Amino acid sequence: MSVKSPYGGPVLVCGLGRFGAATAAALARLGYEVLAIDRDSKIVQDWSDRLAHVVEADTTDIDVLRELGCADFRVAVVGIATSIESSVLTCANLVDLRVDQVWSKAMSPAHGKILSRIGVHHVIYPEASTAERVARLVNGRMLDYMEFDDGFAIVKMRPPKETQGFTLAQSQIRKKYGVTVVGVKSAGEEFTYASPETLVSSHDVLIVSGHSELVERFASRP
Repeated sequence: MSVKSPYGGPVLVCGLGRFGAATAAALARLGYEVLAIDRDSKIVQDWSDRLAHVVEADTTDIDVLRELGCADFRVAVVGIATSIESSVLTCANLVDLRVDQVWSKAMSPAHGKILSRIGVHHVIYPEASTAERVARLVNGRMLDYMEFDDGFAIVKMRPPKETQGFTLAQSQIRKKYGVTVVGVKSAGEEFTYASPETLVSSHDVLIVSGHSELVERFASRP
């Protein structure tokens, strides 16, 4: 059974390079209907048995996209990495076709600036994002990290020693560090939303939210 995207209908993926193919495969695993397009016949053949709908076509030609019904898609992901020109032309075509949400990989800040100016809604820097995330996780206490555009972050982390054996009300984390413990996952138990009475142990995992600098400062506590 296929799943609709939050914007309704299937998802269009243009370019089956490493990023585009990984995105298409992940969407398919999650149950989304995907139409993937690539101009390389060998790549299309390789993916034809892994994706339900794979087409060999030139996405820089807006007439080709029209013939494929791409104007009816509300969400498109552009993963073209071999040519900035092809990436920009494809994105411009999708914007001209009035696709509601166009996501595109950018190979450099300059490339990303062009994509933003032609109307791409979401510009993605996969390598930079991965490097930034890894850099924040290597300190060992953070188990996962997600930062939003406004500097707000959500972190999964191990509890600092000063919080272990105390309730959240007793440790006064919000007052001392300006961050909020959203939830706690105890070993062998279900995730629970945090309350002032939540007791933190050394084996727990905390879900913490707040400004990225404050979250990082709290996560660096011994």
